[in-house]
Amino acid sequence: MMKTQFTVGTVGHFGLSVRSPKKSAKWFQSALGFEKQFEFDKGIAVGNRNVTIALHKGKPRPKTLGHMSFHLTNMAALRKALAHLKKLKVKVEDRGDEIGPEAPGSKHMGIWFRDLDGYRWELSVQNGKR
Repeated sequence: MMKTQFTVGTVGHFGLSVRSPKKSAKWFQSALGFEKQFEFDKGIAVGNRNVTIALHKGKPRPKTLGHMSFHLTNMAALRKALAHLKKLKVKVEDRGDEIGPEAPGSKHMGIWFRDLDGYRWELSVQNGKR
């Protein structure tokens, strides 16, 4: 295998096809605290200093992504995120025991939920404790 001569940095942006870029942008602003960054032909970009999501009008294909995970700083932040999402009536997976290991036996803790178009998202804490 050939060794690369560069290192990939932080995520610049990624694009998602959504039914309504305006509605999705508002959802991401409300649910994840993202800011509207700019508009483009048939789309809106939202994000923060860590990531930008380009929401463009099209047919959603949530099965193509699997899921996307964002790390939070600690378990207190994860619990606050869970409370915030519940307040917005976002359906969080594993109702009743929403915060759990990323995988069986994992020491990383997370919560999972879907957006308006069915894309699956995760908020997690590395080496978190229940």
